[in-house]
Amino acid sequence: MNHQEEEIFHAIALTKAKNIGDISARKLVSKLGSAKAVFKEKSKNLTLIDGIGKRHIEEISKAHLLVEAEAEMRFIEKENINTWYFKDKNYPKRLNQCQDAPILLFHKGNFDFQNKPIISIVGTRKITAHGVDVCQKIIEDLSPLNPVIVSGFAFGTDITAHKAALDNNLQNIAILGHGLDKMYPVVHSRYISAVEKNGGFITDFTSDEKFDRKNFVKRNRIIAGMTEATIVIESAEKGGSLITADFANQYNREVFAIPGRPQDRYSIGCNDLIKKNQAHLITCAADIVYLLNWDIEKEKAGKQQSLFVDLNENEKKVIEVLTENGKKELDDLVIKTDIPGHQLASILLNLELKGKIRPLPGKQYETI
Repeated sequence: MNHQEEEIFHAIALTKAKNIGDISARKLVSKLGSAKAVFKEKSKNLTLIDGIGKRHIEEISKAHLLVEAEAEMRFIEKENINTWYFKDKNYPKRLNQCQDAPILLFHKGNFDFQNKPIISIVGTRKITAHGVDVCQKIIEDLSPLNPVIVSGFAFGTDITAHKAALDNNLQNIAILGHGLDKMYPVVHSRYISAVEKNGGFITDFTSDEKFDRKNFVKRNRIIAGMTEATIVIESAEKGGSLITADFANQYNREVFAIPGRPQDRYSIGCNDLIKKNQAHLITCAADIVYLLNWDIEKEKAGKQQSLFVDLNENEKKVIEVLTENGKKELDDLVIKTDIPGHQLASILLNLELKGKIRPLPGKQYETI
């Protein structure tokens, strides 16, 4: 093995140490300089590291860790699986800012995080028809900004987000709660090839890790940590998406939630997040762009704008009103176009991206 392979080998062994969590693993490697050095260091010197005790040292000394690591090295080579090590520059930057981020990630696919907005979309596995429509619409409306869509590949909201990302040709990342030797749920295996063409799969679990639903909590911290914002589409009073939102808040990421009627079971979680000031209330893609302060002008500059842009009927209606009446406030546009406010915000965003209108102070708009 070369130096890089040796380091990955020892990093795998360290992740298999049951009494050593991600925080301790990062501390050990950072203090001693490498994962290999952790296994070579004398026990008396390890005890001098803050937070490292007898049980940690006993675990590191177990011979089976290296045996299991060797088997995993053979697996990832056979299956063409790649790794991101937390000391390497290609490790997801935002995730690496989290003190409990894994020291090693396994991945398959084609990834490009450079200069791209990255958002996670989560929610109940029992998504309603309304939730599906909202999720698909948000992703469709954000597509001109080319965001990376991250979710957990589970039933319901997750797979809805992944499919919408595929439909809009957006980079699509699935974070798994198990090793890359399996796929859960099995029925979603049909999407593997399409996801890997533009995005792919990431996990911090090795192939011999037993399937355990508790793993999905660990997975959720990666979903929250590697993105700049988490959007909760629907959630019951309790659920995994609320755990993801909690991680996002701990990591100082933005959290957004779609509000719903108080009597709707799968709006309770979102409404509670908003009520407790743990999430911003959003109703459309335009709210996300505004709250994240995404640079629409920069995005427009990177696209060649046609003089004659195809507009749908509602977009034409907005342009006609602004052309005839000059600059108008959002509320005036709602009245004159007879388009509901939540729909109009999305239409205005699309027109801005197409270079047809520009926003002005005081929520006013005018044609260009």
